[in-house]
Amino acid sequence: MKRHLLLQILLSLIFLTDLYPRPVQTEIKTLETGAIAPDFSLRGIDDKIYSLKDFSKSPVLVVIFSCNHCPTAQAYEDRIISFTKECGAKGVAVVMISPNNVDALTYSELGYSDMGDSFEDMKQRAADKIFPFIYLYDGDEQKSALAYGPVATPHCFVFDKDRILRYNGRVDGSEKPGTGNGEDLRNAVDAVLAGQPVANPVTRVFGCSIKWAWKNEYAEKLYEQWAKLPVTLEDIDVNGVMELIQNNSSDKLRLINIWATWCGPCKTEFPELVIIDRMYCGRDFEFITISADKQDRKNDALKFLQSQQASNRNYIFSEDDVYRLIDAVGNGWRGALPFTLLAEPGGKIVYARQDMIDPHEMKKLIVENKYIGRYY
Repeated sequence: MKRHLLLQILLSLIFLTDLYPRPVQTEIKTLETGAIAPDFSLRGIDDKIYSLKDFSKSPVLVVIFSCNHCPTAQAYEDRIISFTKECGAKGVAVVMISPNNVDALTYSELGYSDMGDSFEDMKQRAADKIFPFIYLYDGDEQKSALAYGPVATPHCFVFDKDRILRYNGRVDGSEKPGTGNGEDLRNAVDAVLAGQPVANPVTRVFGCSIKWAWKNEYAEKLYEQWAKLPVTLEDIDVNGVMELIQNNSSDKLRLINIWATWCGPCKTEFPELVIIDRMYCGRDFEFITISADKQDRKNDALKFLQSQQASNRNYIFSEDDVYRLIDAVGNGWRGALPFTLLAEPGGKIVYARQDMIDPHEMKKLIVENKYIGRYY
């Protein structure tokens, strides 16, 4: 039975490889001013396929290569949304293309985001921000990214009515939200609409690099390193639990999860908690677990943690009276598992839940907390 299942998985992988062949390493050249817009055939978040002909009636086409996870891209999102709404009245079409290959993007690179760059994540991000523009996915084959040659996210390309490139570069020169209004992009579009040459047809761009499919060696090595990190399980008493929750000795946002090996929902949600730790552990954040197992199950608890590669701080309650653990934790915990809370430095509890967490809700809560933040 296991062999049959393994064959099914291998056949599925072969099929997916044929369907989405991996791009080979290529020298990336950015499209030059005066070039004709390369055509594309890409799926949008509405599951429709789009190409250049779908925007043929627009006097100006703006193609922006951007993504979900990049803090610079997120810093410009509201400006791009405003630009799209305002220029839409002039007939300008705005298309955003996400070029990143998910296999080349590591969890550690998601420390400024609540989601990655998968197609499903794109749908979620567009829904959260109510994107008014077409949002297309190019992360598998990356043909459009190779044709246009974006340097970083975001990178804008402005084409006239004949789809000749008149501008490529940044949105504006002020990354911090609230300090710019998309001046470079707006000026370029206004000039093209007026039939005038763009004063600065090429500007430098700044942001996250494109995650090319052939550059996944770093991701593979990082995950191998994580897999080799030691996993430990230490005893903790009532006073230790109270100190963890008070969070007075740390300047980090602290996520605490209370679980047990006999708790099905605990084990089900645990992989997502490990992912959350790997996303934000490079910032002012720490993930701590407390096992409510009895001491005679300590070895079982450690084995589970090792299977999850939970190299964060892990504790097991050292006393037999679980009600003392419940009283020590407090914050509305009535004894059911799992229980998760998020404590700011100084002990302010900004989240407490007696049940499985919503991973997206938790990531969003973390990255929007004042101790973390979406931007540099």
